[in-house]
Amino acid sequence: MKLALLALLPLSIQAADIPRTWTASAVAAFEVPLAKPITAPVYLSEAAYYQLPERSIFKTYPVYHPSREPAGYMDWLKQQEPQIVFNPANLQTEADWLRAGEQIFNSPISFGPVFFGAAELRDPAFYEQTRMPVAADGTIPFARWVVRRKGEVELGSMGCNTCHTRVMPDGSILPGAQGNNPNDRQGAWMLRRAVKFAPPAELLKRVRTFAQQFEVPGLANDPNRAAQSMSLEALIAAGEAIPPGVTARAHTSMLLPPQIPDIIGVRERRFLDHTGLVRQQSIGDLMRYTTLVQDMIGPTPRVRYSDAQLYALSLYIYSLQPPPNPNQPTPLTARGQAVFQRARCGSCHTPPLYTSNKLMPVDGFTPPAAHRARFDIASTRVGTDPRYALQSRKATGYYKVPSLKGLWYRGPLEHHGSVATLEDWFNPARLKEGYTPTAYKGPDGRAASVPGHEFGMKLSLADREALIAFLRTL
Repeated sequence: MKLALLALLPLSIQAADIPRTWTASAVAAFEVPLAKPITAPVYLSEAAYYQLPERSIFKTYPVYHPSREPAGYMDWLKQQEPQIVFNPANLQTEADWLRAGEQIFNSPISFGPVFFGAAELRDPAFYEQTRMPVAADGTIPFARWVVRRKGEVELGSMGCNTCHTRVMPDGSILPGAQGNNPNDRQGAWMLRRAVKFAPPAELLKRVRTFAQQFEVPGLANDPNRAAQSMSLEALIAAGEAIPPGVTARAHTSMLLPPQIPDIIGVRERRFLDHTGLVRQQSIGDLMRYTTLVQDMIGPTPRVRYSDAQLYALSLYIYSLQPPPNPNQPTPLTARGQAVFQRARCGSCHTPPLYTSNKLMPVDGFTPPAAHRARFDIASTRVGTDPRYALQSRKATGYYKVPSLKGLWYRGPLEHHGSVATLEDWFNPARLKEGYTPTAYKGPDGRAASVPGHEFGMKLSLADREALIAFLRTL
């Protein structure tokens, strides 16, 4: 954690320092309007929100690969007493608040099978067939064991860690990075196994019911409705096609799933989500965004994070730092920096943040005049696939300009995760019909071009290699 963050925190955080998360005025202003207002959600009132009970944060314990679990570990867990670990009255220093935020980051909000269940994580075949990463210490950082009643050990998941944790090639764990847990492939694996024990017609009905959450009310030709006519095998195959680093999370799209964002450095970003749905003008906006995606994912929210929990979590997320970059400056990277400057890449990816923090309109959307007065909108269009920005519950008509920082440890790239590497991104072949994307290929797995962002395509091979080398130093 950088000392700069500590300098921005109060010496002693009091209740008065914690923003009120869900106020009528803040909720009315924190989102960019959707491109088609008919699809806009209706949120809980301030009074109804604060009537929801606060989530309890229990002590959690590591999940191990079955071959690495300490002897007697599960019997030991059954002897543990339930412990509530979050009590704001006990948080006296900045370090206390950051530790509490880390606990919340890793604390589950689901205690039943979602992408995986307890049986799957104790089955070696599950790891082999889904290629789920295992950390060097033998742990699975995407889930935690929880004791909420003595003698009963539950698998918890769907905390921030399930999607925003990356196991690096050396086995180290990087919290906040674009995750590499193969979420949707795991769900598909569970469905394939379930076919052996449950009537396929009943499974198909359940999957189609699940898929309805992605449909956009009032949107003509909604691509998400295609799930209602797909066979069970086609739906399973669609899940298997989604690579690690991409996921069909709530309010996104089952058939146009987005890349999981890297939230290291999120404090510097003025818009959240690929489509820039949420404006981040203060830590309160990050708190609102978190409760939006964690607490309000169903039609009838039943529990919420407290304001103090959201504040601690947001402070922790703001403190996250990238690992040391092994890609150090060389004469090649210096040449690449010169290419970056000469090609005017910085007009959108402006140093030192390597983003202009602007919204970029997609093809097929014209920003209303009122938007230009309220939001920082780029004058350039880059022609990338507009469907997620026009045909999802997050369809603002824009994509935010992404930061290039941390490209060396991220992937796959592009808002759908279609591209595996920077070399693939700058390959002119990706613009042509019949190209096979190197990462996410779409629900049918067929060849398709990856359109847009043609900048850099006309560089010489030597300049392209130098530019890529420079980008990996950021």
